[in-house]
Amino acid sequence: MPDSLVIIPTYNEKENIEKIIRKVFSLSFAFEVLIIDDGSPDGTASIVKALQIEFPERLHLEQRSGKLGLGTAYIHGFKWALARKYDYIFEMDADFSHNPEDLIRLREACVNGADLAIGSRYVRGVNVVNWPMGRVLMSYFASMYVRWVTRINIQDATAGFKCYRRVVLETIPMEKIKFVGYAFQIEMKFTAIKYGFNVVEVPIIFTDRTEGESKMSTKIFREAFLGVIQMKINSWFRSY
Repeated sequence: MPDSLVIIPTYNEKENIEKIIRKVFSLSFAFEVLIIDDGSPDGTASIVKALQIEFPERLHLEQRSGKLGLGTAYIHGFKWALARKYDYIFEMDADFSHNPEDLIRLREACVNGADLAIGSRYVRGVNVVNWPMGRVLMSYFASMYVRWVTRINIQDATAGFKCYRRVVLETIPMEKIKFVGYAFQIEMKFTAIKYGFNVVEVPIIFTDRTEGESKMSTKIFREAFLGVIQMKINSWFRSY
């Protein structure tokens, strides 16, 4: 039986969702997929439901009533996965910015000793395709800022392509994870390191979406910028 679950949050991803699901299921390893759809008005969930007829054992769908945030979607997925048999639990975007073939490399990193494997854009220079230079610089310097504030040695602190060993998600108290946007990605890495888990960066090439619309916003960036300081201060008063 498959031991690996790929969690993909969606909001208005009708252009990408069928292609990304079929690509994951075409890989040499038998991953399962859980789609967390936040009430997409474009019919994303209906496409997933149709594909469930073709992939009844491997494709799962959880529908939520509205756009509740990336972090809460993943936490919903983590709890769903922990209630079942999975040993390796992945985060991945629906828009092909994360190459599904790299799922195998992330899993291998965890099989070989990592507790959390991160698909890193910056561990070997800058490996980003189709981003405007301004966004590349913003992302790169955001990771530098996170390292400076938190003192964690992660080159790609905001990365959202990851594989967790089950024990990491069993250990981290999800009710204490506060952020819902891209700061969520930083907080999960920071917390895993604080608990003493082995975090490994696996170099990937990140390709910006070609279909659908980006979910990045000034509000999300502001949450991440200010949230890092708050997260660091809060860590002084927590036991790990």
